[in-house]
Amino acid sequence: MWAMMLQSRQGRAFLDPRTKMLLVITITSIVIGGGNGGAMNIIKPVLTAVPFLLFVVERKWKTAMTYVAVYIAAFSGELFLVPITRGFLNFIVVACCGMFSRFMPGIAMGSYLVSTTTVSEFMAAMERLGLPQKLTIPLSVMFRFFPTVGEEYSAIGDAMRMRGIHFGGGKPGKMLEYRMVPLMISCVKIGDELSAAALTRGLGASVKRTNICRIGFGVFDVLVMLICILGFCILIGNKCLG
Repeated sequence: MWAMMLQSRQGRAFLDPRTKMLLVITITSIVIGGGNGGAMNIIKPVLTAVPFLLFVVERKWKTAMTYVAVYIAAFSGELFLVPITRGFLNFIVVACCGMFSRFMPGIAMGSYLVSTTTVSEFMAAMERLGLPQKLTIPLSVMFRFFPTVGEEYSAIGDAMRMRGIHFGGGKPGKMLEYRMVPLMISCVKIGDELSAAALTRGLGASVKRTNICRIGFGVFDVLVMLICILGFCILIGNKCLG
């Protein structure tokens, strides 16, 4: 019931696309390069938990659980495995655990942005920001490119499994050939189709486009923005004092 109440917001999405983009920038900047100590020990866990909460609100249970499991495993590795390992094994553990624990929150937030924002909402947000079409059109094409490639890769994987081609079947060479070659050809085709679709919708026209998407800032957007501003203030303060 709480998730349904959060999602209602008078027919709009839970968060405005501009708020989601701000969250991506904030989480990436602070979790990766924010350092440790002081208030960072509070703001970093809060920002790390944001993607999980948003996935739960959107009822993406599998994604939320996967994110939590990977992050806990990486954080536990940093906490318990790094002190007891030596040499090359220690280097591998530090590299893997450090990469996952620092990059996972930003990747998860980017995944949330792409999966919960339509192209129309994204374009409306870009127009509200006053960005030129030379920037918004390539971004709108890219915005749908990766999800479409993911769907195509899944379809190719289903076709390969129907034909009995998989890594466990002693045919790794055919697996790579039959998956990667069709995927690369599909990527080129998908890019052309998305570009044509963007132009068909009038994205390259000289007149101002209309948009029926309802976007706007609500209470949760303001709350998230305050958290982002606080995080950047703490980050800048640490850098100046350091």
